[in-house]
Amino acid sequence: MNLILHLLLDAAVIFGLAYLMPQVDVKNFGTAVLIALILGLLNFFIGWIIRFPLNLVTFFLLTGIVRIVVTALLLKLIDNFMDSFTIVGFWPALVIALAVAVAGTLIDRSAPTPEMVNSGYVVSVLSSLRLT
Repeated sequence: MNLILHLLLDAAVIFGLAYLMPQVDVKNFGTAVLIALILGLLNFFIGWIIRFPLNLVTFFLLTGIVRIVVTALLLKLIDNFMDSFTIVGFWPALVIALAVAVAGTLIDRSAPTPEMVNSGYVVSVLSSLRLT
């Protein structure tokens, strides 16, 4: 469930920023979902290969910044392979990568922890919100 939520949120961020930024062009929301899926797969399979040497150079002090820059590079890579997705320049890709990272962090922070679920807190809060 969390994966689907992240995928749809990333697609919404990409599609929304494409609407706001003239340097970014996404044909439709389906394309944005496909971009988010490819971005997730690339980050999983080859993102760590790119991030590890960069993190070594920075002594693992700039891990978050390195992750955002690598995500922007992967967005530019996706731009080269897809005709229905265009990013003109590196800065718009960096802005999209930053927005995707912030949105993902907000979703991860709002998810209930296993301790909350095991204690019954989440169920009791949800049952108190039910309208009867």
